[in-house]
Amino acid sequence: MVFKKLLGALGVGGPSIETILHNANVRPGDVVTGDIHLQGGDNSSDIIGINVALVTRVEVESGDSEYTQNEKYAKAHLSGAFQLASGARHSFPFQLQVPWETPLTHMYGTPLRGTTVGVATELEVARAVDATDLDPIAVHPLPAQERILAAFSNLGFRFVNADCEKGRIHGVNQLLPFYQEIEFHPGHNYANAFKQLEVTFVSNPHSTEVVLELDKRTMFGDSHDTFHRFTVPNAGFESANWEQQLDGFLQQAGRKRGFF
Repeated sequence: MVFKKLLGALGVGGPSIETILHNANVRPGDVVTGDIHLQGGDNSSDIIGINVALVTRVEVESGDSEYTQNEKYAKAHLSGAFQLASGARHSFPFQLQVPWETPLTHMYGTPLRGTTVGVATELEVARAVDATDLDPIAVHPLPAQERILAAFSNLGFRFVNADCEKGRIHGVNQLLPFYQEIEFHPGHNYANAFKQLEVTFVSNPHSTEVVLELDKRTMFGDSHDTFHRFTVPNAGFESANWEQQLDGFLQQAGRKRGFF
């Protein structure tokens, strides 16, 4: 269980909220559940509403500049307006569907540096600044995603960082307004051809679209990007030799510029 308390929406002596997650470990497509406990402060308060949502930090490109912002999705409205009496207690059970495209926060059983996902609890109080609490959750890969990540590891690729970018990938049936890029550095077999590899998963209940972006070195020392896309079934993916298939693509991409 994860416990967080949001205090003082009206300052000292204001109402407080405690968010309890039943299980903070999920996979895309799961449901995260919990309870929100609200307690009145020293005086009665006019509550406008209580909402929960998943939130992820995303990068936004605007012209020549770049900034980050919190992106809320999978939102749920738990309560409308009511008066919270002094010292009164209320509980609100909730559940949030974890979208299939939710970014991963863990890989190979360890935290994925650069990406966080949390459950944001928002308490709207009249005549006060809205207060938001954030409870982190751990989003683990689907078995099909885990198999692809393991294949890259077996080919010698080393994880570097992960981030989420605002926008959509051309030609991909993407529902969320952002996507995750998991960045790897190549092992010695590919080091002369590629500086980095970025992997993006766009999943649905039946399959996972895998988008690869290669920053490819040219014969003249500069680089440009190469994209490749393929689909992995969420069930039955075990029958394929993914190391062999990925190596075939990487070798083909390198040969186009005179490597290998």
